[in-house]
Amino acid sequence: MTMSKLRASLQTADSDSPTTPRVAYFCMEYGLHPEFHLYAGGLGILAGDYLKAAHDLNLPVVGIGLLWRQGYTRQVLNEQGVPYDTYPIYDYEFLKDTGVKVKVDIRGRVVTCKVWLVDKYGNAPLYLLDTNLPENSDRWITGQLYGWFGEERVAQEMVLGIGGVRALRALNIPVDVYHFNEGHAALAALELIKEKMNDNGSGFEQALDATRNEIVFTTHTPVKEGNESHPLNLLEYMGAFNGLSREQMIALGGDPFNMTVAGLRLSRLANGVSALHGQTARQMWKDVAGAAPIIAITNGVHAGTWQDARMRKAYETGTDLWQPHLEAKKELSSAVQARTGAQLNQDSLLIGFARRAVPYKRSDLIFSDPQVIEPYLRDGRIQLIFSGKAHPLDDQGKAIVARLVSFSKTYPNSVVFLENYDMEIGRLLTRGTDIWLNNPKRPLEASGTSGMKAAMNGILNVSVLDGWWPEGCIHDVNGWEFGHGYEGPRADEIDLAGLYQVMLGQVVPTFYQNRQKWTRMMRAAIDMSVEQFSANRMMHEYFERMYAAGRQAQERQA
Repeated sequence: MTMSKLRASLQTADSDSPTTPRVAYFCMEYGLHPEFHLYAGGLGILAGDYLKAAHDLNLPVVGIGLLWRQGYTRQVLNEQGVPYDTYPIYDYEFLKDTGVKVKVDIRGRVVTCKVWLVDKYGNAPLYLLDTNLPENSDRWITGQLYGWFGEERVAQEMVLGIGGVRALRALNIPVDVYHFNEGHAALAALELIKEKMNDNGSGFEQALDATRNEIVFTTHTPVKEGNESHPLNLLEYMGAFNGLSREQMIALGGDPFNMTVAGLRLSRLANGVSALHGQTARQMWKDVAGAAPIIAITNGVHAGTWQDARMRKAYETGTDLWQPHLEAKKELSSAVQARTGAQLNQDSLLIGFARRAVPYKRSDLIFSDPQVIEPYLRDGRIQLIFSGKAHPLDDQGKAIVARLVSFSKTYPNSVVFLENYDMEIGRLLTRGTDIWLNNPKRPLEASGTSGMKAAMNGILNVSVLDGWWPEGCIHDVNGWEFGHGYEGPRADEIDLAGLYQVMLGQVVPTFYQNRQKWTRMMRAAIDMSVEQFSANRMMHEYFERMYAAGRQAQERQA
């Protein structure tokens, strides 16, 4: 379906139509604006784009989340270039008081959760639960996003899941489909089961079947070890069983209780977030009995948030793309100088790399053979700008950041690291660089939406064939690939050789010697991204392939 047809079909949707499913979207984080610190990274920014697209298309969606008073870490560098974590307390005057409070029993104590509304960022209504209240001894629950594990994390997931369902009831918001974006929300299903057992007198199996028909689930993590689990004894102590028995909990999530396994067993349909990730997820969870089928719905990004208005105008009018690109590049360079003192050369190739600091993303791969890359850095033909955060408890990730900072000291005129990666830095980099570099170990990047944002601004991706890129890449037409999709023990060796071959043999010569081809590729990148990788397309797929199927089943049962 073309974007024009998609827009017409969805914009005419009536929120009160009996044929349009009403959706409650549960997520631990939301990236709506740099000033609103409710996100850690890509998962939250995706959720924010989801709500913005739902609003643009007038779709009956509400978001459910937590009001993080300290947000994610504000990660800054010490004098040695080592990152450390700070946690300011944020206060938001724009929050709307719904007048609603709900209660959740946690560790045998009643925790009151105040419900706030956020709708100021062109987003569908977002309802946030807040435990930072005078009447609570557990005010800390909604303090730090992803700051803790164990009891703290379970408490947060209980508020999101159990409290989120209770908030919907107290707000009198009707829901046809509950969409769990990652396993953090899985405990919401226990509340739905409990409702049916208490209100309808249903037995567990009957309540489970009815609940499963209401839930869809998105998984994002393509490594089993990265999927969150909790000891059953801990969940029982915290009160997370919510009236279910130990045997019933084991049947849902195992022992230890795996939140992704539970999400798969508690939903009628699940999805990975790219075609390749869908394949990976199906293989990864193929032995989970009773799991929902896993389809693929590739992520998309909100063009109104991420595409530079000057670039969009030039693209739509068929005028020169290089001038608005240069303007964005100058703005990025000015921001870099203000933040770091480094002065970038506007005429030199500028490569961007901004992501979470974890080993599989291989942030420093390009530096692996100094004999090859160093001449380009010393004479300034290649400039690199990095940004990214490590999880506060991840010493290995922090070591990666420190290593990138050390390269900026080794090559002060060609390498820059921007501390405290956030939406504002992401916006600057995905508009103002020339190349967007992506080199994770395939198939460990589920999607990777930063490259989509870059492509919308005419920035050319240079990437391994992982995540979304196999669906979009036309090599040497709208970007470049390297590594040829290799998966195996020689990944570092093969991908490094491919990166150097493409970057030094194709990208650099094209940038400096063939501006006409470069701008033609910029236009092709925008052509590819604005429809295929838009949040509007993503919303259409969710409603057509995941939400509507459940609504139709409910209508048949009625």
